[in-house]
Amino acid sequence: MREEYKKILWNYGGSSDEIFSQGRRYVVGIASPASDYLRALPHWLAEQSPALSRICVLYSGRGTFGWQVARGIIESAAVTACQSVELVPINPPLESHDSILRTLFEIGPEVVGLAGSFQDELGIMRTRHRWPSTVRAVAAVAAGVRAFCAELAQIADGVLGPSQWEPRMTFPNIAGPTSEWFLDSFQRRFGRPPDYIAAGSFATGLVLTECIRRATSLDDEELRTIASDLDCNTLYGRFRIDSLTGIQTGHRILLTRWQEGRKVVLAAEP
Repeated sequence: MREEYKKILWNYGGSSDEIFSQGRRYVVGIASPASDYLRALPHWLAEQSPALSRICVLYSGRGTFGWQVARGIIESAAVTACQSVELVPINPPLESHDSILRTLFEIGPEVVGLAGSFQDELGIMRTRHRWPSTVRAVAAVAAGVRAFCAELAQIADGVLGPSQWEPRMTFPNIAGPTSEWFLDSFQRRFGRPPDYIAAGSFATGLVLTECIRRATSLDDEELRTIASDLDCNTLYGRFRIDSLTGIQTGHRILLTRWQEGRKVVLAAEP
């Protein structure tokens, strides 16, 4: 992206925190950043399963996304002060999972967190039957989308995951249509229900429309100024950015769990 062109990138897909730490004014984040993806996990464990205190996070050593997810878990665990977190970088492509399995047996974690690519997480999950018996809970970034359960079937049962949006969540005074309208329209058009990625894309258009309405202009500088001050809800949740970096600060990640092929919302990021 070339900052000198002063054209806004309305970013609903790239969520690594590093995107917003490069001094770029014209990137506007719609989704919550990676460091928030599993931030709710330690809090939820402290309330629901306080006996589970040893967390091991397997995160991708490629890029910065996996590290940022892991950082959010570390920061949250430090607040709860009742869990320890061990980080294990993994370097794709993963041709063998033997080294990961050896590491899990050496650490003996009670909770395993996965923050890698979708395919890498699926591969690790397929070895779940070989994990040490100490593991009592699993959280995976990939578990936030429907394809995770479709690929793994019963292996996915009980796995926790992050979601930027779920159709049953409601918000007051939203700009644009409701989640029910979006869900119905998407299903009729594509023959399947939407995941949060589709909802985030649609919400980006809603936010841009609201900015244009308030600015009564298509000028990027005016739209960026309006976006800095905008605080509103859409079907996707709250929109509020840091005025300097453009990182999303208002939206909240949902902690979910797969139960018998259904995704259940457990908690929101604190």
